[in-house]
Amino acid sequence: MSLFSHKSSKREWKPLEDHSCTDVPWLLLFILFCIGMGFICGFSIATGAAARLLSGYDSYGNICGQKNVKVEGIVNSGLDLTHKKYVFFLDPCNIDLVHQKIKSIALCVSACPRKELKTLADIQKFAETNGSTLCSYELQPSEYTTDSRAAKLCPKYPVPESAPIPFFHRCAPVNISCYAKFAEALITFVSDSSVLHRLISGVMTSKEIIMGLCLLSLVLSMILMVIIRYISRVLVWILTILVILGSLGGTGVLWWLYAKQRISAGALETQIAKDNLQALLIYAIAATVFTVILFLIMLIMRKRVALTIALFHVAGKVFIHLPLLVFQPFWTFFVLILFWTYWITVLLFLGTTGKHPVPNEEGFVEFRMAGPLKYMWWYHVVGLIWISEFILACQQMTVAGAVVTYYFTREKRNLPFTPILASVNRLVCYHLGTVAKGSFIITLVKIPRMILMYIHTQLKGKENACARCMLKACICCLWCLEKCLTYLNQNAYTATAINSTNFCTSAKDAFVILVENALRVAAINTVGDFMLFLGKVLIVCSTGLAGIMLLNYQRDYTIWVLPLIIVCLFAFLVAHCFLSIYEMVVDVLFLCFAVDTKYNDGSPGREFYMDKVLMEFVENSRKSMKEAGRGGGAEGRELKPMVGADEE
Repeated sequence: MSLFSHKSSKREWKPLEDHSCTDVPWLLLFILFCIGMGFICGFSIATGAAARLLSGYDSYGNICGQKNVKVEGIVNSGLDLTHKKYVFFLDPCNIDLVHQKIKSIALCVSACPRKELKTLADIQKFAETNGSTLCSYELQPSEYTTDSRAAKLCPKYPVPESAPIPFFHRCAPVNISCYAKFAEALITFVSDSSVLHRLISGVMTSKEIIMGLCLLSLVLSMILMVIIRYISRVLVWILTILVILGSLGGTGVLWWLYAKQRISAGALETQIAKDNLQALLIYAIAATVFTVILFLIMLIMRKRVALTIALFHVAGKVFIHLPLLVFQPFWTFFVLILFWTYWITVLLFLGTTGKHPVPNEEGFVEFRMAGPLKYMWWYHVVGLIWISEFILACQQMTVAGAVVTYYFTREKRNLPFTPILASVNRLVCYHLGTVAKGSFIITLVKIPRMILMYIHTQLKGKENACARCMLKACICCLWCLEKCLTYLNQNAYTATAINSTNFCTSAKDAFVILVENALRVAAINTVGDFMLFLGKVLIVCSTGLAGIMLLNYQRDYTIWVLPLIIVCLFAFLVAHCFLSIYEMVVDVLFLCFAVDTKYNDGSPGREFYMDKVLMEFVENSRKSMKEAGRGGGAEGRELKPMVGADEE
């Protein structure tokens, strides 16, 4: 034990001096995986039918805007469509949600109908005027109104006004209300196209206000991150008072209702009255038990709440000394957007790779993938999850490294000029393998959960109740496991930043520290998280209130519910991004504090690294332990090394 303590102490004492490369094999594995992703990208671009993706194709296998090769067994294939550059669907609103495609004959046309065509005569006139035939190739424009086949081979009318999608040459309806019957499964009121039109017009006419309110939420989030250290104590007291009043008030109301019902039930003996009386009694007893348990928990946790307040105060100082931390969500989001754009682009090209024209039972052409190319899709999907988690883990390691540098630098004047860039440099030079390993573990949990969610979606309405319950239980368990591993990973990255050890060793060391401070962890993850949640609510409410006041003066549109919802959602997203960084800083500070109190006691040669606010918390804890007697309670065990120092 002493040997382990000596080694651990040595690592903890010089966190900014000893650096070594960690988990190099995992870095090599990640590089090989990325090379595989690059191979898929190059292969899909080189062998994929880019023309079919960008220019589009009709139901007979012809690519629009070029000469085509005849497909065996298909009558209208192999046509010269050089002057017909746009894909037009005869029934664009006939969407198959299960197979995620438009169930309509597709044709290549020279121009999209820029106005609504209500009859076959209008379609015929459009063809004669613009030279764009909207009916199947075997019909001539002069036959549109006389041939009996026109009902099947011409578009369903009225033909909606449409415009080509930029770069993809598909004619899409201008008025999206044609999709209302599918969207109403998600939002019931959009089935009324007039309501949908007013909602969209409300967004378009108030776009300046929406952008201004989004900027306001951004400013409020940044201000809250600076001032939260000054109001953390007030928030905790407000939270405590609200919880006490709410639990006592709810319990009192239930007992009052029970007493009132019992008195009135004596005059009217009915079965319904008895059932209500019994239900109220059960509710009142349950509320009483809950209140008692809650009070006991608050009594036990009251000292740990002081640590949460101190950590929030120090976290505010961290953002003052490390202002670039505020911009971490921007860089991470920007990198994620770049990667997702690349991933989607490769996915689109991959969708055309190795597909050959095959006649289907309806006499049209389908492009189907065959052979081992199907496995590239799975590889590409795994790459999406792993690399996305890798990028998020790099952010966690960067924040952890910067905060560790701040905490373990005694003289804050000696901090590096840019601790964030110094942390990024250490990450790139030493710890990319650790980040790759940690993100891969999260990927291993995410993939089975996503597969189960896909199975649950596909079997919706077909499986029995038992199978549905088992699927949901498995999905829930995997979600909980993912959240626990994410929290442990974050602390493992902090331990790596402190000790420069590999992922498994860091995870073990962090887990030991967290178990030894279980009550403190519980206090920080309950009180602290709720405080940050209140901060998110404050930003959303403030932005929403400002939105109501500004939008109320607009008279250019009828409904401004949707603009307000957009603003509130954006405000919550921004607040979540910023305050999640704050939460991350608090968690890193706590692990540093726990390590500091475990291996240092304030004596000469073993001085604390912690801030004065945390030092005051330690001193108050010592005084409380002296008054309670040595060894009395969990707090005494947590600060045992410091008790020994006092006795000396």
